[in-house]
Amino acid sequence: MNIVLAQVKYKTGDFEFNYNQIIEQIKNNECDLIIFPSCDIEDLGGKELVYDELCQNAQMNFYQKILENSDNKAVLVGDVLIHNNEILLSDDGFFVIFGKTVYVDELYRDDVICDLYVLSKNKYFAMDTYRDFVDSISTRNDFVYVNAVMMADENVYAGGSFAKNKENELVLQMPVCECAAKAIDFNQVIEFKEQSLEEVVYKVITFGLKEYCENTGFSKVVLGLSGGIDSAVTAVLAADAIGKENVLAVMMPSMYSSEGSVTDSVKLAQNIGIKTEKHSITPLFDNFMDKIAHEKKGDLAEENLQARLRGLILMFFSNRDNRLLLSTGNKSEIAMGFGTLYGDMAGGLNLIADLTKTNVYRLANYINREKEVIPVEIIEKAPSAELHPGQKDQDRLPEYEILDDIIEMYIEQNKSVDEIAQKYGCVLVKDTVKKIYRAQFKRKQACLGIRLCERSFLNNVNIPVMQRFY
Repeated sequence: MNIVLAQVKYKTGDFEFNYNQIIEQIKNNECDLIIFPSCDIEDLGGKELVYDELCQNAQMNFYQKILENSDNKAVLVGDVLIHNNEILLSDDGFFVIFGKTVYVDELYRDDVICDLYVLSKNKYFAMDTYRDFVDSISTRNDFVYVNAVMMADENVYAGGSFAKNKENELVLQMPVCECAAKAIDFNQVIEFKEQSLEEVVYKVITFGLKEYCENTGFSKVVLGLSGGIDSAVTAVLAADAIGKENVLAVMMPSMYSSEGSVTDSVKLAQNIGIKTEKHSITPLFDNFMDKIAHEKKGDLAEENLQARLRGLILMFFSNRDNRLLLSTGNKSEIAMGFGTLYGDMAGGLNLIADLTKTNVYRLANYINREKEVIPVEIIEKAPSAELHPGQKDQDRLPEYEILDDIIEMYIEQNKSVDEIAQKYGCVLVKDTVKKIYRAQFKRKQACLGIRLCERSFLNNVNIPVMQRFY
């Protein structure tokens, strides 16, 4: 049986688009069986759409249209088999296709005996999990894993479909965030192609922004360019994803901003070719102090006011030019509540929301691997929100290497406070965890981000806003 594995792009609820993706591959590939990722609305992040009657009817019509144009091929779309002029669902997962026993499931079981095992559940991207996932499949059957290429809210389905033979040898590995269709030769053993974490994360984030814009109607973005590492990395990712001509970076210095916050931002913008505007918030701040506050105290309210004035300017450009506003807070700041609601947290999408500060620096160094794209001054300067004279992040936070390790152990690895305290001490760990809990009310109001971790604030870490334990 000649088999083709088709890793295609889907869009949630766009049945016409999804149909065209499938039909194109059916028409272009000579084979007996062609295997596609699951296209059920539930598996594409449809959420409440699964209960919508019109959507349900559209899904049934979708499979019927494929049947009418299947060119007498056996077509497997997830666990739906279209074959011999029928749309078939199996109660036990088994199908007989051209005399071969094919088993389809959403989970892998090592006790199934068949000619071909198809693992059909779309799997969202999470850092440092792909190689382990491939290795976790120990098969005695010819095996295929098929994954879609798409974005569904915070989740990116990044492809990476693969096949193994009955000797558990890898015979096919599909690319990340790219559509592809390839015939499977179960006798042709290949080596696993390893990519650096930074390279894969870069691909996933830029793909995610492209998909977000394509699916929500945006073609242009705006962001605040502060002279710091977070906004610099975000600007580079955006320019690569949707084109430098579609990115507007706004510099908004205050009376506390260093000269480098502007000059470094200008240099970065010139390096990547994006448009910039400069608008000082000092006159706005002074007018607010004069007309509304009536006195300056140099307190948190004034720091937050600066951030909100910047958010006001950015939202104006977002509304005026129909630009998607990119928020630029990293995971370390988000964990600690180190951001201002309706200020620097304003936005429609955050590209680095699931990257700790340490990982942001790693991504910056990857970006600069061949030439200086992000000015070295930005990478080497001490992180600062510049909301009062001489401010540095480490005035209020632990060193990022320590903080990020605690965050990763507690949130991503689900380790206990006592276990982490053995490495960093009880006082520091409990204080950090307390801040994580106390900042949940901000995260509930934060914009959508691109999920990059298995356990993430963006999904499946369900911290209560109202609690009295921490």
